[in-house]
Amino acid sequence: MADDDMLSWDESVFRDEHVLELDYLPDTFLHRDDQMEALKYALRPAVRGSRPLNVMARGPPGTGKTTAVQKLFDKLRGVSDVDVVRVNCQVDSTRYAVFSRLFEGLFEYEPPASGISFKKLFGQITDRLVEEDEVLVVALDDVNYLFYEGEASDTLYSLLRAHEAHSGAKIGVVVVSSDLGLDVIEELDTRVQSVFRPEDVYFSAYGEREIVDILSERVERGFRDGVVSPQVLDRVAAYTADSGGDLRVGIDLLRRAGLSAEMRGSTDVAVEDVESAYEKAKYVHLSRHLRGLSESEAALVRVLADHDGEQAGDVYEAFSEATDLGYTRYSEIVNKLEQLGLIETEYADVGGRGRSRALSLSYDADAVVDRLDGEAG
Repeated sequence: MADDDMLSWDESVFRDEHVLELDYLPDTFLHRDDQMEALKYALRPAVRGSRPLNVMARGPPGTGKTTAVQKLFDKLRGVSDVDVVRVNCQVDSTRYAVFSRLFEGLFEYEPPASGISFKKLFGQITDRLVEEDEVLVVALDDVNYLFYEGEASDTLYSLLRAHEAHSGAKIGVVVVSSDLGLDVIEELDTRVQSVFRPEDVYFSAYGEREIVDILSERVERGFRDGVVSPQVLDRVAAYTADSGGDLRVGIDLLRRAGLSAEMRGSTDVAVEDVESAYEKAKYVHLSRHLRGLSESEAALVRVLADHDGEQAGDVYEAFSEATDLGYTRYSEIVNKLEQLGLIETEYADVGGRGRSRALSLSYDADAVVDRLDGEAG
C-alpha cells in the first residue's frame, strides 16, 4: 500500500462520526412522507388546543418509527400550550414509571423516588394540564415492553380515561411497536379496547434501493469524500436488506467498517472491512435487548448459555440455584425472553412423562455472553 493510501495518526476516515450513531436524528427523512402525513393528520388537533387522535405506529425494527415521532415532536415543541413526552418503554416498563417520566417532562424535575402514590402522581399531571390549559401528547415507544410486563392495559386506561377522571385534561397517545407478532388491540383489556381506537400508521420494511438512498446520505455526511465506494455501499445495503431492511444494522455496519479501515490505517473502506464488521453489526438487536434486561432476566440468559437446548425443568434447577427465585418468576421470565426473540422454546414428548419444553438461545451462546459482559456490541 502506497503512503498516500495510509492515514496519518491524527487523520480519520470520518467527517462526522456522530451521523453514524444510532440515536442520530437526520435532517432529511427519506421515503416516509405518507407516514409523516398520517401522523400530522392525527396530531393536528393538538395545535388547535383539542385532544389529538390516538395513533398506533407499527412496523419491523429499524423502519423509521421512532425517528418519525421525534421529528414531529420537535415541531410540536415549538407550539405553545402543547407538551410532548416520549417514553422509552424498554426502560420505563410499568405504569408508575411511565407516569413518572410524564411528570418529569411536564415539571422538568423528577418526582420523589418514593412516598408518592400513583393516584397523587396522576392527579398532579392532570391538574397541571387543566390549570395551564395544555394538551399532552405521549409517545409510548417500544410499547411491546409494557405488554411483556403485563402493564399495558392499566397504563393506557389511565391515559385514555384521564379526561373522565379530571374534566378538561387533554391527552393523546402514540403507541410504537416493533413486535409484529403482538396484536396490540387484541392483547388489551376490553375496557381499554372500547376507548382506544387508534389511527393505524404502518412502516413497511425499506426496499434495497430505499436503503441505498438513505445510507448514501449518511455516508455523505458521516465520511470524508471518496472513503466509501458505491461497491462498498451496495454490500452494506445488501446486508441491511438481509436483516429485514433494518436501517440500524446498516448504519452500525457503516460505522464499524469505518473503524476497521482506520485500524488498518487505510484512507478508504474496503469490502473486507464490511465483511468483518458484519459479524458484530448483525448483533445490534441482541445488544439492544440485553441492555434492557433486569438482573434476574440476565441471570437466566447466562444459565441458558450453559444449558442450551435442555428441558425447562432442568434449566429451572440451574436458574434457581443461581438466583433463589421460584418457578412462577422463572416462568414469567421465560415467556418474556421468548417474546423478545432471545430464546426459542420447543415442545417435545419426553419418554412416558408427557410433553416438556426445551429451551434454547436464539443467538450464538458466546456472542450472548460477550455482550452481557460488555466485551462487544
